[in-house]
Amino acid sequence: MTNEAQTPIPNSGAGAKIGWSILVIIMIVGMVVAYFTLDAGHVWVTSEKQNYSQYEETVKVNEWLPANSGEVRELVHHGAVVSDTREVKDSTENQSLHSQLGDEVYSKDSMASSEKAIVAGGSAKLVHVTGDATMMKWVNDNDIESSPKEGWKSTGKTSTWEVTTNIAANISAADRPENATFSVSRTVGIWLSAILTLAIMSFLLGDNPFYKAAEAIVVGTSAGYWMAYAFYTGIVDQLLINLFPSLVRSWTSPGLPWSYQWDWVYILPGILAIMLVCRLLPKGGWIARWPLAFIIGATAGFRLTSHLESDFLLQIKGTITSLWATNAAGQFEFWNSLGAVIILLSVLLCLVYFFFSLEHKGAVGKAARGGIFVLMVTFGAAFGLTVMGRITLLTERFDFLFKEWLHLL
Repeated sequence: MTNEAQTPIPNSGAGAKIGWSILVIIMIVGMVVAYFTLDAGHVWVTSEKQNYSQYEETVKVNEWLPANSGEVRELVHHGAVVSDTREVKDSTENQSLHSQLGDEVYSKDSMASSEKAIVAGGSAKLVHVTGDATMMKWVNDNDIESSPKEGWKSTGKTSTWEVTTNIAANISAADRPENATFSVSRTVGIWLSAILTLAIMSFLLGDNPFYKAAEAIVVGTSAGYWMAYAFYTGIVDQLLINLFPSLVRSWTSPGLPWSYQWDWVYILPGILAIMLVCRLLPKGGWIARWPLAFIIGATAGFRLTSHLESDFLLQIKGTITSLWATNAAGQFEFWNSLGAVIILLSVLLCLVYFFFSLEHKGAVGKAARGGIFVLMVTFGAAFGLTVMGRITLLTERFDFLFKEWLHLL
């Protein structure tokens, strides 16, 4: 047990408080000086308004299409009707129907889709879509290439968007565009990012309230962001679009392809998801064990094949190479051959080290020590790669501080 009365608490006492107070005052004074002398964190932007107009086109529809295709649902949504149905039983009837109706009424794509259904299930269901379908689209008034072609008519509806673009921080005031404006919100964002970065780095001086506050903010915002991200990418993009495609299309994803339709199979993951939420109930936590067990088992099964491929088969494949490497012209390549020999010897030495049926003495012992050397080199390289990754993150923060905040680079 730790004796709290005898355990020293870092950064405590009057001296530490005075030191931290002086440090905070110096940092505040330095930030104020940097704000006025270096224009630290100042963000200038240019804004451009883009006007969009809505156009519509009414087309006559007279096509035979696969019954469950997204094109049928889209045409019916825009006003067309299904006037007749037909079942094609074999390939001969499918080709005969295409020859009889022509490519405009029964296209090659529809015929190919029917042929695929015939091969899979023995028959294909077709529907005859007729009537008028009114298509709509929004067009940028400033984009000449996207201007509507003949036949499209304006509905009178317009929409205006303001596109804001940052100006590079190293551009002087004299070289800024005339319509450049100072962005208060983006400047505040740069300053908050800089202050939080410095607060995290203050851990180098010891644990302190500034580091704890920044840590709590980072953890809280990350949790909120990833919760929203997981909701839309998991629940909306994977579950709801297959259970309620019309709802999702009118709610969050107006560009959702019409090929999506209700699929009863996705009721099962929906039930498992509801059961998983039962973990929050005071007496129903045991219900969540069933979907959790399913998730763990399914994930283990999926990961098994991928890890078997990457960590086992590919490792073996990498060692089964020709020791006499040649290029396309048949010329000998020394370095590639040397690399193949080193890989082969390293693998053999490591296998000897893990072979415990023989005592590691004599030649076997020397080979085992060679295997230890290979393992240490491998672990060292992996650790070095991890350290370099962390250093890269550190250099990115310094790059932000000196370039985007202080404008020194």
